[in-house]
Amino acid sequence: MKQIEGGVCAAKGFVANGVHCGIRKNKEKKDLALIFSQTPAKGAAVYTTNLVKGAPLRVTKAHLADGMARAVICNSGNANTCNANGIEIANQMCELTAAQLGIQPEEVLVASTGVIGQKLDIAPIAAGIPPLAAGLDCHSESAAQAIMTTDTAVKQAAVEFTVGGVTCRLGGIAKGSGMIHPNMATMLVFLTTDCAISAEMLQKALRGDVAETFNMLSIDGDTSTNDMVVVLANGQAGNAEIAAEGEDFAAFMKALNTVTICLCRQIAADGEGATRLLECKVAGAPTLADAKLAAKSVVCSSLFKAAIFGADANWGRVLCALGYSGANIDVDKIEVAFRSPAGTITVCENGAGVDFSEEEAKKILLEKEIEVLVDLHQGTAASAAWGCDLTYDYVRINGDYRT
Repeated sequence: MKQIEGGVCAAKGFVANGVHCGIRKNKEKKDLALIFSQTPAKGAAVYTTNLVKGAPLRVTKAHLADGMARAVICNSGNANTCNANGIEIANQMCELTAAQLGIQPEEVLVASTGVIGQKLDIAPIAAGIPPLAAGLDCHSESAAQAIMTTDTAVKQAAVEFTVGGVTCRLGGIAKGSGMIHPNMATMLVFLTTDCAISAEMLQKALRGDVAETFNMLSIDGDTSTNDMVVVLANGQAGNAEIAAEGEDFAAFMKALNTVTICLCRQIAADGEGATRLLECKVAGAPTLADAKLAAKSVVCSSLFKAAIFGADANWGRVLCALGYSGANIDVDKIEVAFRSPAGTITVCENGAGVDFSEEEAKKILLEKEIEVLVDLHQGTAASAAWGCDLTYDYVRINGDYRT
């Protein structure tokens, strides 16, 4: 397997595009994206667990009931959530897109992101869809730009892998910078592959992967109303369809996991106001569930995130987060270290502090990517979680989000 360029257009038979249609006031910011499979495709998705759900999620879930889809239409600048006519607008987006692509509305999935509770006008979308569809090509980056809100960087990844001796590709784009604390998926993520796989196994692969990747990502502890991860598989690679677990399914899962972890890291690094990517790696846990609870608790700790912003090796905040995580932990066995390109330093052994150089620790924590290494010394299970530091800019960005 190798990483390649192309994002959602890396796989055979997929094209994409992004344009500015007028939802967002800034004409330089794209706000309407389209991804299209030129042949029929299997589809799978996971959605936010927030009880308040955007209308697009409800429409997408209905359209995916048969496990098939060919297109994804997505707007930024407005979440189309808590609107009386939200379902109507989401359906219209699908109908307008289908008319341009020559497919059925039920083959179109829809997503929206932006301000909650603000009415969404269909007029700019209706005007934007024709040029959006007409410009479909290998424009993954344009599509990625069009789904951004407070994001400061495009997020995309792709890999090439082998299934049954056949070369396949899988790629994706994502948006997400704030309001990220998923319990299913996260923000908006769109994945495409030319690997042939049944709808049932595609859903199983996605749900299993999300539990170890996007569900282990947190920026601010807020679960969005519009979170969705969608994957389309059109089978254009020509491999024998994956219909059960086995070697081919394992290869597909590895490729999927490589792309999703890459997107997780990009999202965490671009957290609202963030200056550092934070990754907590927990080892030596009695069970996988304990490892996951422990790792996510650390990256979710506002106090520890603030310490990372200040490059302060306040390891006590790590132990504090581990202590309330709900994981089965013997505090007297915990070991903690910080690692970055500047080096590694152990700050805690057997649940107690050890002598270390504050100056050396600060140098390590001033790097852009920080690893928190936790060994519970209670078993063999391990897990990782991703987040970022908590800065002044996070408050500034969210203090005037609607303006």
